[in-house]
Amino acid sequence: MDAWSNVVEIISIVFMAIGAFFIFVGGVGALRMPDFYTRMHAASLTDSAGPIFILIGLILHTDSFLVAIKLFTVLVFILITGPTASNALASAALLAGNKPSLAVKQTTAE
Repeated sequence: MDAWSNVVEIISIVFMAIGAFFIFVGGVGALRMPDFYTRMHAASLTDSAGPIFILIGLILHTDSFLVAIKLFTVLVFILITGPTASNALASAALLAGNKPSLAVKQTTAE
C-alpha cells in the first residue's frame, strides 16, 4: 500500500509540473505573439490546459473524497467557461473591426 501511494504521488507531481509548463508556455506566447488573435490563442491555452493538468494532479494528491469532488467541479467549470470566454472575446474583437494582422487572403481559382 505504501508503494502505491508513492506512485500516485509521483504521478500527481508530474501532472502538476505539466500544468505549470503549459501555463509558462502560454504566458510566453501571450508576450511574444504578433497580434491580438494569436495572443488570445496562447492565453486560452494557458486558461484551459494548465489548470486542467494541475487540478488532475491535485485530485490525485488529495486524501479527502469531498475535496476531490470540489476540485472536479472546478475542473468542469473551467472546461466549460474557458473556451466560451475565448470565443466570446474573439467574436467581440472581430465585430469591433479588429482584423488579424497576418490574415491569409483567400483567392478564387479561375
